[in-house]
This record gives sequence, structure tokens and C-alpha cells, in this order.
Amino acid sequence: MDVPLVMTVIGKDKPGLIESVASLVAENGGNWLESRMSRLGGQFAGILRITVPPQNESGLVTALSTLKSRGLDVMIQRDAAQTAPQDYNVAELALVGQDRPGIVRQISQTLARFGINVEELETQCSSAPMSGETLFQANARVQLPFNCPSTDLRRELEKIAADLMVEIRWNEIRPGT
Repeated sequence: MDVPLVMTVIGKDKPGLIESVASLVAENGGNWLESRMSRLGGQFAGILRITVPPQNESGLVTALSTLKSRGLDVMIQRDAAQTAPQDYNVAELALVGQDRPGIVRQISQTLARFGINVEELETQCSSAPMSGETLFQANARVQLPFNCPSTDLRRELEKIAADLMVEIRWNEIRPGT
């Protein structure tokens, strides 16, 4: 059975970074399963999940370490097999408002207090169409425990929205599987 690995990569953005990782994975018999990668502030950063035959794992790890000389840092972890929790709903949170320090901290503290696990989080700043002010936008996919008091959670999110003068949308989309 192939060994599942999760890797993070980061380096100064330039052509060929993905190809250098993909080539080494393929040369070692690996299979690229999924990834999230992006250019942020002149750096290229990503996380990916692959599988590799057990006999090729150490060779792949060694080969990936050579990318440091080309300016790409790679961190590799075994993907620990976990059973997915069944006691949750999946929900999406969207936020938009004038940018200010502390928005992510306040939202993440509230989610943690209610036992909510953040699966994905994407944020960005952009220029508002009419005023030109900096808008902060966040989209998250979360695991909401079945026993989470949704009325209390909504009240907390509405309070944060009012305090920070942002718009927050919350949408439970389906039970966990």
C-alpha cells in the first residue's frame, strides 16, 4: 500500500517551482492527489498531498531536500490516517468589511470557543469599488458540532459583525459524512 504524504512548499515565486516538485514526485512513482497553492507577497506557497510506494519514500524525501538549493523549502509529513468525525455539520462563513487588525483573531476565537473546526480559510484584501478603502474578505468552510448551540453562535457572530462593522454570512450546507 502506498504511503500518503502531506507537504508544504514555499519559495520565491518564479517559473518552474511546481514542475520541480511534480517531476520529483513522478520520478519516484508518486501520485499527486490534491493541492492548494498560491502566490502571496512575492513568495509561492502551497500544501499538497501525495502517495508514494513505500520503497520510494526515502528517495523522494532525499530528492525533495535538494530543492532547497534552488530556493524552495519543502516540509514533509506522513498523512496520518484518521477517521472523519461524524458528529458535525458543514457550514460556510463569509465576511466582508473595511480592513482592520484583529478580524481573523476575533472570528477564530469565537469559532474555537464553540468547538468549531476550520477546514479551509481564504482571506484577501481588495479596493472597495466606490470609496477605494481597503476591504477585507474571508471565506471559511468549517465543521460545526451537532451539539453546538446555533442560536448562541449566531448571536456572537452578529455581535462581532456589529463591533467590527463587517457583514457576516453563515450558511449550514450539509451534515458531515
